[in-house]
Amino acid sequence: MIKAVFFDFYYTLGVWDQPLKDIIQKIADRYEFDVDWERFAEAEPNLYADASGSDPKEHAILGTMQKIVESYGEFIRQLGVEEHVEQITWELLQSEHSLFAANNAILYPDTIPTLYQLKRDGYKLAIVSNWDTPLFPLLERLGIAHFFDTITASHDVRVRSAKPDAHIFEYTLKKLGVSAEETVHVGDTYQADIIGAEAVGIRPILIDRGNVRPGKWHETINSLTELPDLL
Repeated sequence: MIKAVFFDFYYTLGVWDQPLKDIIQKIADRYEFDVDWERFAEAEPNLYADASGSDPKEHAILGTMQKIVESYGEFIRQLGVEEHVEQITWELLQSEHSLFAANNAILYPDTIPTLYQLKRDGYKLAIVSNWDTPLFPLLERLGIAHFFDTITASHDVRVRSAKPDAHIFEYTLKKLGVSAEETVHVGDTYQADIIGAEAVGIRPILIDRGNVRPGKWHETINSLTELPDLL
């Protein structure tokens, strides 16, 4: 019998409202430089890999933040920007990164109705997210923190574990007082969410909002509204 539902956050419950390209163009207009969009296409994947790729077992939050600042600065340089790099880096962080741009985060339309229904149905709810800064303040600003019995972020000093590592799931199971067999985990990333949850015995459900990975996993939903019926 399922008693608890774990959720990833990004691309599962919420997302950033402004696309990175739009933010870059606004900054470019202010500083009067031309964006090399071919360089952008090459640099964008590295931005997120470098900025969010620190191992929480090795890097505390302040060290991770330094890594993120350096990564964003290098990204700006890769676009061909040579002047005002440090200032532009901070503008980009304040427009795009979770720690500085929380007001740009939005929830998907199906998030709050689904959380309400699951709470009414008596499920324990948790967040299990690879997140390089404290996550509770963001969820509080979005008005959903109260739905969750616990909120687990990978770089929390009490956790220091990132999906698909087993510890981040086991830590959350212990906090909720449920077994893996009594739990499902919903997330959008195959390696982190599906493989990670399955490895510890949690039933994984893939959310594929754009229907871009049909057949990737046998339990896949395109909207959170489909979730209660699967439980």
